[in-house]
Amino acid sequence: MTDAESRPPGGESPPGAPAWQTAVTSLLDARPEYVPERPEVMTALVQYPPGDPGAPPHRHSGPVFGYMLEGEMLFELEGEPERVLRAGDAFWEPGGDVIHYQDGNNRQDIWSRFVVVMLMVPGRPMLTLVDEDELAARRHLRVPRSG
Repeated sequence: MTDAESRPPGGESPPGAPAWQTAVTSLLDARPEYVPERPEVMTALVQYPPGDPGAPPHRHSGPVFGYMLEGEMLFELEGEPERVLRAGDAFWEPGGDVIHYQDGNNRQDIWSRFVVVMLMVPGRPMLTLVDEDELAARRHLRVPRSG
């Protein structure tokens, strides 16, 4: 096996470079408009069984960064069309006032597993559910669903 064949995807480096120089591959670049001052940070593993709808509509007090480990997630944020994320995909959400509508398992035959790193306002919950009245009042901000 050549050095190029053994190198992880995206790990381009000069020939003979030490492994530590190619060990990191950028999966996502984001510029959150808001990061809480002195945030509490939580890293969590989320695991949904086949067909599980996931968390109800909610929001986070700060930005959330995630990575799909396996399966598929139906992902939808306020102001964006729903999309399917698959194993190997990175994602993020800005938190704050933005509603996270969907994070459920998109498959009926396999588990969905992903890791998230959440930056939270100290003393506030990591996830706050959105009630039906607020969903109705903000309906105009949700991208029409396809299909």
